[in-house]
Amino acid sequence: MDFSSKLLEQAVNEMSQLPGIGKRTALRLVLHLLKQPESQTVALSKSLVDLKTEVKFCKNCHNISDTELCEICANPNRQSEIVCVVEDIRDVMAIENTSQYRGLYHVLGGKISPMDGIGPSQLTIRSLVEKAMAGKIEEIIFALSSTLEGDTTNFYIFKQLEGMEIKTSTIARGISVGDELEYADEVTLGRSITNRIPFENSMKS
Repeated sequence: MDFSSKLLEQAVNEMSQLPGIGKRTALRLVLHLLKQPESQTVALSKSLVDLKTEVKFCKNCHNISDTELCEICANPNRQSEIVCVVEDIRDVMAIENTSQYRGLYHVLGGKISPMDGIGPSQLTIRSLVEKAMAGKIEEIIFALSSTLEGDTTNFYIFKQLEGMEIKTSTIARGISVGDELEYADEVTLGRSITNRIPFENSMKS
């Protein structure tokens, strides 16, 4: 792709680093921004810089937050004894949109994937186990996608909890194998939370 401007080429190259954005789409987006008022582009740039420099992670659940304790963990009306284990903030948003869950979350930050060099130590599994050992949790709901990596992560955490008097369950699988939670419709996902099953039963299927 030939560019008439080095500045344009640089902007396109940076934009194309985003997932799912090829060079042609990046060029279209950059040219769109070029046509917008300068104030709009400056506002976009500032919001991205602020996101990178000022965003925090909740000290309790590791969800992305503006404060040390996210709004969900700080809400006294949530059921703090129930914790739903998810991969990232997209899963939190998907489950919250169902309005069927009133417990807290624990965001792992990924799934165990040896092929990608991701082991348990790269995730927030240890802090989840520590909360469980402190006796603050009565039930842990596994809500990772039903992929090999998701199932491996669920089983690893389950083994870490052995000997603790904690109920473990998993969302009912109305969601096809390999589908991510963020793409499930709200009704199906809501029902899968409400009709969750004991984790031990999921290993027999």
